[in-house]
Amino acid sequence: MTRRRRPAATRKRATARTSGGGLVAHIDGGARGNPGPAGYGVHVEDEEGRVVAQLYGYLGTATNNTAEYAALLALLEYARAHDAAALRVLSDSELLVRQMRGEYRVKHPGLQVLHAAARRLMTSVPSVVLEHVPRERNVEADALANRAMDLRDSSGPLPEALRDLPPLPFQPRLA
Repeated sequence: MTRRRRPAATRKRATARTSGGGLVAHIDGGARGNPGPAGYGVHVEDEEGRVVAQLYGYLGTATNNTAEYAALLALLEYARAHDAAALRVLSDSELLVRQMRGEYRVKHPGLQVLHAAARRLMTSVPSVVLEHVPRERNVEADALANRAMDLRDSSGPLPEALRDLPPLPFQPRLA
């Protein structure tokens, strides 16, 4: 059985506008070497499918999972700053999605700190839904994460939650 797609003009998006509305965001993090040079990317759209932000950040030496959480933290800070009423987060990291949903325990001490920071930030957005998507549906965020690693640069300041981490051995070495 073949499913028909409705024309783009009639497809619904589960979001609303920024500044009091909702957002849909693709997030991704990566590390070359794991741990190794790491970065994150965040591609944000409004309810109409318009790109409203493209965030990326270079983390220095970190793990892939740390970079995935950095992407989520950057997105949550963006959503809070823009008064998003709803946020749909699409990630190709099944671990991150399941940990944030409470389906998996967070065992690593470094990720526990990042997980707790993300949970706190989630309370500032009235509705947050996290979904796992295949890597092929996350190309924009992946490209931004690679940009951060290639350029060893960031589109703006790193998430506050990363800057405020206690000095622990698992903390990314911010460049």
